[in-house]
Amino acid sequence: MSTVVTKDGSPSDQAVLNPRIKRRVILVCLSAAIGGFLFGYDTSVINGAVDSIAGSRSGFGLSTAMSGFSVSCALLGCVIGAWFTGKIADRLGRVPTIVIAAILFIVSAVFSAFAPGVWIFILFRFLGGVGVGLASVIGPMYIAEIAPSQMRGFLGSFQQLAIGLGILVSVIVNALYANASGGADNAFWFGLSTWRWMLLTMIVPAIIMLLASFRLPESPRFLAMKGKSDEAARVLRTVVGETSPQRKVAEIQASLHGERGGKFSDLRGSTFGLKKVVWIAVGIAILQQLCGINIILYYDSSLWRSVGFSEQMSLNIAVYRTIAAVVVTVISMFIVDRVGRRNLLTWGSVAMTVFLAIASIGFYQAKVSGTSIALTGAWAPITLAAVYGFYLAFCLTWGPVMWVVIGEIFPNNIRALGIAVATAANWIGNFLISYSFPSLEHLIGIGNIYALYAVFALIGLVFVVKAVPETAGIKLEDMKAE
Repeated sequence: MSTVVTKDGSPSDQAVLNPRIKRRVILVCLSAAIGGFLFGYDTSVINGAVDSIAGSRSGFGLSTAMSGFSVSCALLGCVIGAWFTGKIADRLGRVPTIVIAAILFIVSAVFSAFAPGVWIFILFRFLGGVGVGLASVIGPMYIAEIAPSQMRGFLGSFQQLAIGLGILVSVIVNALYANASGGADNAFWFGLSTWRWMLLTMIVPAIIMLLASFRLPESPRFLAMKGKSDEAARVLRTVVGETSPQRKVAEIQASLHGERGGKFSDLRGSTFGLKKVVWIAVGIAILQQLCGINIILYYDSSLWRSVGFSEQMSLNIAVYRTIAAVVVTVISMFIVDRVGRRNLLTWGSVAMTVFLAIASIGFYQAKVSGTSIALTGAWAPITLAAVYGFYLAFCLTWGPVMWVVIGEIFPNNIRALGIAVATAANWIGNFLISYSFPSLEHLIGIGNIYALYAVFALIGLVFVVKAVPETAGIKLEDMKAE
């Protein structure tokens, strides 16, 4: 049952864009996606630094519990930042929200790197998490609202591409710094510990994001919501290439139903207390995490060693793996508008379920000790292939397409709040998977955990087939909430 309809099937929004306009809107969306890059960098860079931060040689000498909290506090910030982005974006605007996120990234990078004690470190990691939460919502929201409908899938995928590039750069930076200094604990430039330089480097893309945000046009949907019709029309004409900008502004204002900024009560509806479109977006967002994407590669270094690779080569593969993820995401960007969101999610769910099931069977044959795993015979390469098959299927489908769908599925009058709630659900799913894994591994075993992830991937398939509408090519003004 669809929650998306078209008004008149008008082909005007599907016209071929002027190449100059296309280049301009791509540059604008790339600038807006820098927040996604910082999102990926910030959430990944800590992996290369966490042992040194917790250690007593150059870090804070933390207990296991405090070490976990010093990292997880950023996730808490992500949830809070995502939750409140909608209200901030509706009150101040989309571009000012991007500016706030950039400032939080800069502050977090500087004060986390120079923190004299663990509680100062935790405070500014938390603020960095708030910045990540803001960026994870405002990026897809802004891109969806500024993108022409025929390019919205391609442009909306910039968010996941930027996240992947951020992760890739953090992995490379960590490796380069560690190799140059001899280890994350060692002193590097100006006597500052290497792990501190890993965190401080985030200031470079954060400053670029801040400077780029000052040149971004405001979202025409936000301008129309605030009654700035002429300014909205100008952005639609000069950036989006709209041939009838005043008519488009009138459509936007009609779709707002008199709203001038949302309240969470606007999300209420007849489907278990919320509008059905909210449940659809929340479902996609949380199922993207419940398939175990943040855990699936937990044992990949051990798996590579099981098939004969050295420990160092197994670690270097993390770089190659991230490059492969970026390449696959780029492929997704070029096919999402042609193939459709629903088709990519559907076939992605099928592939992910199959690969996770095979990986689960493989892990039943394994001997596990901490972060190490031993597999012998044919099951070692089979399990390894299944793990990477799942990972690449995710990067081709659910990884980027989730951000596209939640960015565009909501009607104009509740988009900011809806994306905020869905993204907060995504972060909650991230938290649940990341922090349930050690306990579940002890209670039910690694094979059963991956079987559970396969079940969630299968639930994702059923959910997409039964509930998710196709949004490709549909104008944002034609999105409806039931």
